[in-house]
Amino acid sequence: MADPTADRSTGARWLGRLGVVLVVAGLALGAYVAWQVWGTNVVSQRTHRALVDDVQKSWDEGAAGAAGAAVETDKGTVSAIVRIPAFGDDYAVPVLEGTSDEVLAAGFGHFSGSARAGAVGNYAIAAHRITHGEPLRAMPELQPGDEVVIETQRWTYTYVLDTGGADLTVPFTAGWVLADVPANPEAGGVQPAQEPGQRLLTLTTCSELFHTDDRLVAFGHLESKEPTAS
Repeated sequence: MADPTADRSTGARWLGRLGVVLVVAGLALGAYVAWQVWGTNVVSQRTHRALVDDVQKSWDEGAAGAAGAAVETDKGTVSAIVRIPAFGDDYAVPVLEGTSDEVLAAGFGHFSGSARAGAVGNYAIAAHRITHGEPLRAMPELQPGDEVVIETQRWTYTYVLDTGGADLTVPFTAGWVLADVPANPEAGGVQPAQEPGQRLLTLTTCSELFHTDDRLVAFGHLESKEPTAS
């Protein structure tokens, strides 16, 4: 006859082992979440500062070329620096070409195929709202009239927002927001003035702080262009 005491002892050992596994898994998951939410911010914010410093040094030395060409770095091609006064006087984040995960971990990404800074068309850029430095965490706080300053080697372009940071939410597949003159397919929807020849800005980021397939979008127009102070 089987010993019920032995059966209970074996069952207790397996339950104990399962409990240990669950605890370890929980700790690992917690560590991963902590890294994503806090750790990547520390790393990316350091990267932002380092890239801004390196690019400004290259510009000052004229290394980017007389035409204000982009600067090649180990994180990608940096073409500009974004300053948003509403986010503080010390806010400065590099703009890199493309929108890959690696690029967005290092700063703003400039959508391939969209206009250059200051040019006719739509200068479209994206950044994380949470993790990786959170350049646009406060996107919903932006209001019409707020400035977005795009600094290049030769010129500093000041855009003024025409729509607020929380005025428009679209699916990530809404490619119309990247058009030269974005036209909302929904009648009466948020969009910039429908006039050709404009010099526009589009900001995009995640619509929620955690995983989402939707994007917040804000539109602006070029207000002024001045030589970049050396």
